[in-house]
Amino acid sequence: MNTSSVACSQSCEESLRRYVHFASESCVQELLMSASNDCGDGWKILLTLDSGVEISKRRSGSLHIFRSRCLLRSVSPQQFITVANAIDAAKQWDPDLVDARYIKDVEDNLSIIRLKFGENSKALFRKREFIVYERRESMEDGTVVVAVASLPKEIAAGLLPKPNNAIRGLLVQSGWVVEKLDDLNSCLVTYVLQLDPAGWLPKCFVNRLNTKLVMIIENLTKLVQTTPP
Repeated sequence: MNTSSVACSQSCEESLRRYVHFASESCVQELLMSASNDCGDGWKILLTLDSGVEISKRRSGSLHIFRSRCLLRSVSPQQFITVANAIDAAKQWDPDLVDARYIKDVEDNLSIIRLKFGENSKALFRKREFIVYERRESMEDGTVVVAVASLPKEIAAGLLPKPNNAIRGLLVQSGWVVEKLDDLNSCLVTYVLQLDPAGWLPKCFVNRLNTKLVMIIENLTKLVQTTPP
């Protein structure tokens, strides 16, 4: 590789790092704001499940942002995040996921990941993939945040060309906010999701399926509660 190619590669790497660093910081702040608001700022409770999981939504542009919350007892924030971040365990709480793998680490707490969904997935995800960043942040008060969102399509294409048999969806924002409660063995888990699957799907269909999608928090909390610390 000649000198100009090396310089170009280094410049691209630095541009990627800067973009992902600042975009993920913004996503962390947005997740914290979503987790701190109860029924204010346009949030509307849709339903409360028997398990105690509460589902709510608010409008943002042409799509909705969905939020799921659950109180977990005898589970620490770190214990929850350890299971939620384990890619090899993701298929246990998201049955539509076919494959998930790390593409590269950008910083110590910041990675690029590919999520792939196959032919048997729900219509919202069928034959779709997402190239996302994942930022993991621990706050001073013990709150743990995991922010996940798609890279712009041009950046994603530069990292990994899009396969012909898949559509690249857009994960506008998503992630976990896990707050440590006064009871050191309990935590409040908030999962936030705003998704545009790309490809042709009616907006009302996307929003309706998002409501079901956010219920994966139920599967994950059950997995966490049965996983030894």
